[in-house]
Amino acid sequence: MTDGVRLIVFGRQGAGKGTQCVRLAERYGVPHISTGDMLRAAAAEGTEFGLRAKEFMDAGQLLPDDIMLGVIEERLGRPDAVGGWLLDGFPRTPGQADGLTELLGDKGADLAVDLDVSEEVVVGRISGRRVCASCGTIYSVAAPPADGWKCDKCGGDVVQRADDTEESVRKRLAAYNEQTAPLLAWFAERDMLVTVDGVGDPDEISRRIAAAVDPRLG
Repeated sequence: MTDGVRLIVFGRQGAGKGTQCVRLAERYGVPHISTGDMLRAAAAEGTEFGLRAKEFMDAGQLLPDDIMLGVIEERLGRPDAVGGWLLDGFPRTPGQADGLTELLGDKGADLAVDLDVSEEVVVGRISGRRVCASCGTIYSVAAPPADGWKCDKCGGDVVQRADDTEESVRKRLAAYNEQTAPLLAWFAERDMLVTVDGVGDPDEISRRIAAAVDPRLG
């Protein structure tokens, strides 16, 4: 692994992290490495750690840190990540952050970016989300289909997913807060954390992130 921009991005579900990760990856010319996508790809390709990870995923179990770090090492060793990378969804605990630091060696990560959106805002966004049961097109209570709750694209029923109810969303956010607070503290203690307001127009949020990150990259 040679020098290049190495970023880790955090954010609550519904904070718009996916959108900003894509933009950041394009800005710095590095791959956006989403943990979920990476694990599925490693399992499908039959890599050493991918196959081990698949056993746990098929059993519905959390992956041990050593296997997770093995998959990360395999992915970061690919040619497209030599010039840097953006990690989305890892690490999830201070212990994993320690493991990643050991894996990366002297260079380490450059920064961790926390896209800060309040719990109330993301609860409103997610609980207001509606999805076509047939084709997956996403709507919201603020921007429904033109024809009642029938999808504009395929005519399928537009519904609220069971895990998008306010109660379900709050449970997931509580778990995220409990898990992520000590992790953000881990990066803050090492002067590696920048926190960016994630509420507003996506273009403006992108500018805020760049303004916070660029000076720190030297």
